[in-house]
Amino acid sequence: MQAFVTNTQTDSADCPKIRFHHTRIDIAEETRRQVAEVLNETLATTLDLKTQVKQAHWTVKGMDFFQLHELFDEMASQLEKYIDMLAERMTALGGTPLGTARMAAQESILPEYPLDIIDGKDHITALADRFAAYAKLLREGADRAEELHDMDTNDLYIEVSRTIDKYLWFLEAHLQGNS
Repeated sequence: MQAFVTNTQTDSADCPKIRFHHTRIDIAEETRRQVAEVLNETLATTLDLKTQVKQAHWTVKGMDFFQLHELFDEMASQLEKYIDMLAERMTALGGTPLGTARMAAQESILPEYPLDIIDGKDHITALADRFAAYAKLLREGADRAEELHDMDTNDLYIEVSRTIDKYLWFLEAHLQGNS
């Protein structure tokens, strides 16, 4: 049982390596490699989003403090579950998840979270922007997994996107109505 190493991205000389292990899963090696690229970008972005939500959780102030503090904590907890599911799917495919904080910061699609905001509405706006970008990434991941005929990974992306869309709705509902 020999392991092999491949780049997650072939256009960068300093990109992380994914180590693949032998598996009896009935998905072609090349397909697993391509799915691994998508999963690792999603894993990095999910890790980044979770820490950005925690930043909002720790620093929110104002009249809706308690409600937002609790909502942000719930969101971060759910993202933690999805981090584990994404990493475990990668492992099931024979790959190695690239899940350290440094890797996440390097590979995430999200912009850095603003550290100068404390008002609840500003946090909600910043998080809504990030949840919208993340939801788009999830749909792209679902489409790519379907193109590669990996319906289990496709199903995982769909499951995660349903909850992320719900949280985006929760965030946007705070910004709508009597402004």
